[in-house]
Amino acid sequence: MSLGEGGEQARSTADAVARRSYGKLVAFLSARTRDVASVEDALSEAFAAALADWPVNGCPANPEGWLLTAARRKLIDFARRRRTGDLASGELQRLAEELETATNASTANAVEIPDQRLALMFACAHPAIDAGVRAPLILQTLLGLDAAMIASAFLTSPAAMGQRLVRAKDKIRQAGIPFRIPEREELPGRLGAVLDAIYAAFSEGWVDSGGTDAARRDLAEEALFLGQLLAQLLPNEPETLGLVALMLHVEARRPARRNALGDYVPLAEQNMGLWNLDMICAGELLLSRASSLDSIGRYQLEGALQSAHVHRRRTGQVNWTEIVQIYDVLMELSGSPVVAINRALALAEVAGAAAGLESLEHLTGDPRLKEYQPFWAARAELLARTGASVSAHHAYEVAIGLERDPAVRRFLQRRQSALTHA
Repeated sequence: MSLGEGGEQARSTADAVARRSYGKLVAFLSARTRDVASVEDALSEAFAAALADWPVNGCPANPEGWLLTAARRKLIDFARRRRTGDLASGELQRLAEELETATNASTANAVEIPDQRLALMFACAHPAIDAGVRAPLILQTLLGLDAAMIASAFLTSPAAMGQRLVRAKDKIRQAGIPFRIPEREELPGRLGAVLDAIYAAFSEGWVDSGGTDAARRDLAEEALFLGQLLAQLLPNEPETLGLVALMLHVEARRPARRNALGDYVPLAEQNMGLWNLDMICAGELLLSRASSLDSIGRYQLEGALQSAHVHRRRTGQVNWTEIVQIYDVLMELSGSPVVAINRALALAEVAGAAAGLESLEHLTGDPRLKEYQPFWAARAELLARTGASVSAHHAYEVAIGLERDPAVRRFLQRRQSALTHA
């Protein structure tokens, strides 16, 4: 194998490990150092070392184990350079012992990495950390999302999000926040941030709904896996069940969101025969179980909205009145502008496009929506249906410029073109 081929294989292996195991590695190492920022730096250097070593010496049988050992060595170097006194001595001793254990195993590459991601998620959701950054911190530390991507998900600027994330990691280190699953009485203050992070990761992975981007596909699958893991840990938490039901319903429709040519197909035009019935049934069972626990919340309502679309599979009709009613309750709970956008679209199906547009107009002054593609796409659609072609054309232009998915961008361009021809 040439060095060029070896380099390509090394990069491919490293990319796969980053998608598959980054969060597991961060969680395992952070549980011992409680210094998330240093762990991320050490892993970054470990990956760089891998890209230098693997093309020459070949990819190891267990690349995760190789990276874990390399990252531990980097952490020991960091501790030697930055710390003094008893604290440094204890930390160095602990890391050195772990490194020696790993090296003296049957092979250094046979290291098993316990999955401590849920413990890290709850640590990031500790009350000592600012509530507004808990979910973003989970997204960065466990799933490796960058500040720009996280900022987009939470409708804020990358610079502001980056600063908040740095401060949060410092807080974990300075306060010595423990990495563990909280006791039952501690859960209410932390569970919401964990659920928000899982949902944001799933939504970000869903941007590539055709599954052509391996990183995004893995992100959606990882979010669903973490949600199911959390549901097993907390089987009587209705919001956890609601979130998993929501993700199952959405994921069930993935095969129908692209046609044979790879073009985007909106929900109203999807071939329902392609929906995954097993996932839908599993989601319905979870929603039923959640409703029996006598506590309503955002994710149960979001799951109920997705479930309402299953009505069309059975009857051929969408119960838009029920959907608007669910959105009304969801608006009271969250006040989210994203919910308001979707409610306006649903209201248009019940009371006409003018009513939907009037509802949407209340959001035009919200600075968070200035670069939010779904707002402009919804506005364009409703303007077009009311006959305001010039304004609709402009709104489509903005939406097209903001859209990242080429298939969705082509869909919006076709809608805009149809306006011109009309």
